[in-house]
Amino acid sequence: MISTFESERLILRPIEITDAQDFFELDSNPEVHKYLGNKPVTSITESEKMISAILDQYKTYGIGRLAMIDKKTNEFIGWSGLKYEQNLRKNLNYYDVGYRLKQQYWGKGYATEAALVSLNYGFKNLNLKEICAAAEIEHIASNTILRKIGMQFSGTFMYDGFPHNWYSKQNPY
Repeated sequence: MISTFESERLILRPIEITDAQDFFELDSNPEVHKYLGNKPVTSITESEKMISAILDQYKTYGIGRLAMIDKKTNEFIGWSGLKYEQNLRKNLNYYDVGYRLKQQYWGKGYATEAALVSLNYGFKNLNLKEICAAAEIEHIASNTILRKIGMQFSGTFMYDGFPHNWYSKQNPY
């Protein structure tokens, strides 16, 4: 069973198929996908497929992205959490910390807050030795968040024709 977490302003809960409309609102925005290959979704069916993949992660690995909910308004802000990543870097499987927010929630510290909860859970509860992350070099906000949560820059790599920064953090416990 996937856990639910709380931080000062957020509830992080398992994603459900009923989140499809919120996923569509998030991922159909071209600004949200500017540093994600510029491939916003164009149908609710695509959002449902994304949710299906997350639900498969829950079953297969016992972890996956979580819905980020504003405690005060109960609004879906976006998602955050850990994922067992097997596709981004060839010949390297790893635990990834990530986040994606609706544009109106950018710049308010929600991604940082949720990512810290995710790191804490991964290191303390799952006893992971290392958690990694990647961000397109030009994506200043995401690179800033990753450094802010204590990720260490350890090089660059190419993905989908764009240079990305690579970050990792070792279990401090």
